[in-house]
Amino acid sequence: MWRSRVIAAHRFRSAHNNLIRGFLNFNSELPILHSKVHSFQTLKSYRYSNDLNSVGLFSKSNAIRFFSSISLDSIKEVNEGEFSIDEKWKDGVNEDNVLEMEVCDSETPVESVVNDEAHEVDMNKLDRVVSLLKGKDAEIDVDGVKRSIESSLDDMNLDLSEEFVMRVLESENVSGENLIVFFKWALEDKNQKAFSVTMRSLDALVRAVCKELKTNVSYILWDLVKEIGEKENGVVTTEMLNSIISLFSRLNEGMVGYEVFEKLNDLSCVTNADSYYFTVEALCRSSIFDRVGLVTEKMTSDGKLPEAGKIGNIICYLCKGGLVKEAHSVYLSAKGKESYIPQRSVNFLITSLCDQNNNDADYVHLALKMLDDFSCKEKRKYAIKQFSCVIDALCRINDIDSAKSLLLKMINAGPPPGHAIYNTIINALCKSEDMAEAKEMMWLMGRKGKRPGVFTYSVIMSGYTKRGDMDGADIILNQAKMNCKLTPEMYYTMIRGYCNLKQFEEAEKLVQEMAEKVLGEMTKKGLLFEGITKSVARAVKEL
Repeated sequence: MWRSRVIAAHRFRSAHNNLIRGFLNFNSELPILHSKVHSFQTLKSYRYSNDLNSVGLFSKSNAIRFFSSISLDSIKEVNEGEFSIDEKWKDGVNEDNVLEMEVCDSETPVESVVNDEAHEVDMNKLDRVVSLLKGKDAEIDVDGVKRSIESSLDDMNLDLSEEFVMRVLESENVSGENLIVFFKWALEDKNQKAFSVTMRSLDALVRAVCKELKTNVSYILWDLVKEIGEKENGVVTTEMLNSIISLFSRLNEGMVGYEVFEKLNDLSCVTNADSYYFTVEALCRSSIFDRVGLVTEKMTSDGKLPEAGKIGNIICYLCKGGLVKEAHSVYLSAKGKESYIPQRSVNFLITSLCDQNNNDADYVHLALKMLDDFSCKEKRKYAIKQFSCVIDALCRINDIDSAKSLLLKMINAGPPPGHAIYNTIINALCKSEDMAEAKEMMWLMGRKGKRPGVFTYSVIMSGYTKRGDMDGADIILNQAKMNCKLTPEMYYTMIRGYCNLKQFEEAEKLVQEMAEKVLGEMTKKGLLFEGITKSVARAVKEL
């Protein structure tokens, strides 16, 4: 849009006056523009002098000239020599004798401008409709019964247009249910000539209704959109259906959301990443996990993954529903597209794969492989829980070699293993009666600055006693006496071992020692004895 000045010179013939009148009247024929104006131009606003006949800049033979932003080259006068625009500017131009017009370099036809003005919204009628839909102007018939919204709208004699319908749909504080009633009324056959459904108006309706969380209204909206989509082509869009799926998700109506998802292709809409995300969310919120796998499988095969944050949410939804394999597939697809999933979601997936309720070796090894993605030192620093989960799971499925290998990686690259990780591996080695490896792990633990505790010694002693190797157990007991305070449980382990081998004299010595050292200290400290401890103490007194 720009302003150009049209300067008329010397005398203005009656033909010129007729031309100007043509511009002022939209119903008249359009003027013939200068040959230098290459694009269709329309006169949108103008200012002119009160007395056009007083303008005396052009000679009779001269015509009005236009200057366009599209055609920047100079424009020749009709009769060269009689007039020079440069000379006239030098002489000065009287503002009272200037005809100024605003020219729009637009391809919008004049007819559309005329139509927009012809369909100007009647604000009084608009206010009446909005008040009716808000329930403020409910009309009562002769019998004292409240009239329906449709009958009240019929009596208003409205001049319907898309703009009028849009104004109603965009009004504030109008219930979604009443907006649907108004929209259905506007689509009735009697209003067909004045208004027909468009993508713009239907989208406004969907947006307005989806702001509310009303189950019944959401069902009515879906039925209306489905009916329109089956009759009209190109009106319903993927974004509209995604909004409806999201609405049902928030209402915990997952099965209906899945129905909308299934209807996407039937309504000539193409599924996108948000379609899959909202559908998975809706199904998981309603705990309908048997359909989730189908949706995620199709999502990964189509390669239509949402943004990283939403992928993380999908992974968490699937893990909570026990679909850890599907969650891992989504993780791999996102990794292949170099999508950076939130770390909290990755951590949750690892712990879910290592869940003892699954106890699946394949899942545990998937979690082990995921730890390779913690290549950054900063990430490994805060991943001690994930590494601990994997080591615990590896020991639970008796893959001790992989657990030891991961422990060595932690020692070299971090995160530094704590007592719990060493004890987990030692416990697994003792259960498998690999006592040499268990003792080696205990020495490694000491060399890395982790002093073995009561649990470590008790586990190794228990491993020796199960094998019947009381000499080895006695060596560990003596080491424990030097490095930590003994507990009744440690004595119980040794006593049971001797009794199983029928070496009652050695068992009696340990009972006496426990009664003197351990139980005596416990009595001084005022600690309560457990039932087994009391029984042992009573047996000692009887000896």
